[in-house]
Amino acid sequence: MSTRIAFLKGHGTENDFVIVPDPENAMDLPPAAVAALCDRRAGIGGDGLLHVVRSAAHPEAKGMAAEAEWFMDYRNGDGSIAEMCGNGVRVFARYLQRAGHVTEGDLAIATRGGVKTVHIAKDGDVTVGMGKAVLPDGDVTVSVGERSWPAWNVNMGNPHAVAFVDDLAHAGDLYSPPPFSPAAAYPDGVNVEFVVDRAPGHVAMRVHERGAGETRSCGTGACAVAVAAARRDGADPTATGAPATYTVDVPGGTLVITERPGGEIEMTGPAVIVAEGEIDADWLESATPV
Repeated sequence: MSTRIAFLKGHGTENDFVIVPDPENAMDLPPAAVAALCDRRAGIGGDGLLHVVRSAAHPEAKGMAAEAEWFMDYRNGDGSIAEMCGNGVRVFARYLQRAGHVTEGDLAIATRGGVKTVHIAKDGDVTVGMGKAVLPDGDVTVSVGERSWPAWNVNMGNPHAVAFVDDLAHAGDLYSPPPFSPAAAYPDGVNVEFVVDRAPGHVAMRVHERGAGETRSCGTGACAVAVAAARRDGADPTATGAPATYTVDVPGGTLVITERPGGEIEMTGPAVIVAEGEIDADWLESATPV
């Protein structure tokens, strides 16, 4: 291993990521190393890590290489593997543009949640095709302290429980995962969104992300919220043939979510690279227990 490893830091509506370019998948990034890099006091700091790998070089992405040259090997801030991160895809695309791998316009990015279509606009916003939402059957409840709410069960390639509340403060500190029931609904844990209405077609949310705690933004969460809000409001584009668009305020900014008549969901928002530098490999080795 070289003595220094290139990295960048970026964010999408303040959902922030450590970016590690590794086109040939030559680096070993065990969970402890990822957690050390994402540590906000002893490391670089981030809600997660974007490991940038060519699809053909990664065993989990080889089957998608014909559709997408690049694979987003996404990790949560605690080092655990995640299927998908919507804000991460936008920042991933911005990195590819900065590095000269792609230009403005359309591209495809492979993720564990499938191949995602991306559009980099001239005005700087990035739109990601997030696929279709799945709404599993069965009632779900989430709780904070003495309060409990029914929640919409929405899967965006990763699981979400969306609860509409009267006040976002009712979500508590969101340091720990909010309890949910039944346990069988989410055997691998769940991202929990708490939502209030701002105006017709306009909501605000807070989120506890699996493996990261409360984050400033969650792209798949914003999509899940928009779908839940649309169904609550009686809108189903697959049935009506009319798109449904919601503005979703997150603590770190604003995202615009549109569900198309075919069920495809698009998310539009900013993506920013704020810094680049080098990781000291000796430090990373010392921070990673054997």
